[in-house]
Amino acid sequence: MAAWLSRSAACGICSLRRPLCGGALRWSSSALQEKLRSVQDLPHVSALEMLYRVLVQGYFSSLHMLQVYEKQLYGPIYKNGRNAVSVSSAELLEELVRKDDKFPTRGDMDLWTEYREMRGLGYGPLTEEGERWYKLRAVLNKRMLHPRDSAQYDGVINAVVTDFIKRIKRLRLCSPTGDLVPDIANKFYLFSLEGISSILFEARLGCLSEEIPAGTQEFITSISQMFSNAIYVAIFPKWSRSLLPYWQRYIASWDGIFSFGKTLIDKKMEDIQQRVDNDQDVEDEYLTYLLSNSQMSTRDIYASVTELLLAGVDTTSNTLTWALYQLSRNPETQNRLYEEVSSLVPADRIPSAAEVTAMPFLRAVIKETLRMYPVVPINSRIIKEKPVAVGGYQFPEKTGFTLCHYAISHDENIFPEPYRFKPERWLRDGRQRPNAFGSIPFGYGVRGCVGRRIAELEMYLVLFRLIREFEIKPNPTADDLKIVSRAVLVPNKQLDLHFVDRR
Repeated sequence: MAAWLSRSAACGICSLRRPLCGGALRWSSSALQEKLRSVQDLPHVSALEMLYRVLVQGYFSSLHMLQVYEKQLYGPIYKNGRNAVSVSSAELLEELVRKDDKFPTRGDMDLWTEYREMRGLGYGPLTEEGERWYKLRAVLNKRMLHPRDSAQYDGVINAVVTDFIKRIKRLRLCSPTGDLVPDIANKFYLFSLEGISSILFEARLGCLSEEIPAGTQEFITSISQMFSNAIYVAIFPKWSRSLLPYWQRYIASWDGIFSFGKTLIDKKMEDIQQRVDNDQDVEDEYLTYLLSNSQMSTRDIYASVTELLLAGVDTTSNTLTWALYQLSRNPETQNRLYEEVSSLVPADRIPSAAEVTAMPFLRAVIKETLRMYPVVPINSRIIKEKPVAVGGYQFPEKTGFTLCHYAISHDENIFPEPYRFKPERWLRDGRQRPNAFGSIPFGYGVRGCVGRRIAELEMYLVLFRLIREFEIKPNPTADDLKIVSRAVLVPNKQLDLHFVDRR
């Protein structure tokens, strides 16, 4: 997630914005305008070329590498085959997002919103736009986005982590070696679902028990099928939907996701009503807070909580899977992490949010995993309110931009040896740290991920406990994993790992 072509265009426009020294005159807006090139001057990829690369050259399941390939061909800014402008350097990304509208528009959620329109459903924080999105996020941000808000959930998350560790120990006993855990990605799915549900619904689902509750695995399968079929929906024309099975599968997977979310919300609402009827306190609970907020309708809550549930499960579980994969293959890095976690908190005590968030190498391991396997390898923006200048080009209002996060986070000019797992590159130990826009896996600004702090806390707490308890070793008979693009980046096959007791 190959050195790129020259950044001179970006540097040139940045120099024009910089005031001259010694009282010299600044560039006037008219002089600046004359220096800017038009959209027609950009390198251009046709829709036919894009389809050829995806369907014939084999980039269908590796769209993240298509970013890398096209950047090598066309440079860090070009018109792509989706009638948008691809931006794939940290400097240009920063230049663009710092010019965001007051209410930033993603512009790439049509596939999700189309389903909601079909079913008459509301929009959530991922799909809503404009002022309605801003008001929705203002409500959702409370109790979630600020570090002190997420810290209040460390007890809830630690309880889930404790049960997850117990489950890992049970699963090991079933293996011939007594320490092998098969399909760790699925186990992290269950952990992530239990964790985010415990926060959203203030109740345990039982995902980590011996018998997984009915509907839970179907929900996980629905998420996987939705992402898998979304690629077909995005690439193939609408007339093919009645001829090929991908559209029906896509709709069925969304039905499964929303049905699961609605069931949990309805159950919690009944529980809240019962407690209110019995004069019991429910003030501190997150769903109660949402229900009591006059700015959110029940329709908004169904959509928002379902989207938070979806985002909170898939992204956290995949990041943890990749982190253990890399740690198992980099024993020196794993040993360094073990030294940190075993020395800063006594062995008989569970760490707090404050303790794990203060551990530099633990944080660096997660940050490096997110750099190599960004949660969202590609994102979008539409600057609606005004023309915008980026990279020496002038773009009219309503221009769509594709943000190539994978290509940016694998730029060797920012990250030497970009395909090597090197958490130390993020440490504040005197070395020069990478460009802050080289890796922004949770987005930027007001449109950044609402659940970022909770997701990070979940990953810190569970990784701390796993590394303190076990030495993670690869399955010697398994080949290296490859990345498959499925909106998020997932392994191409099942990951089995050995969890060896440290004591």
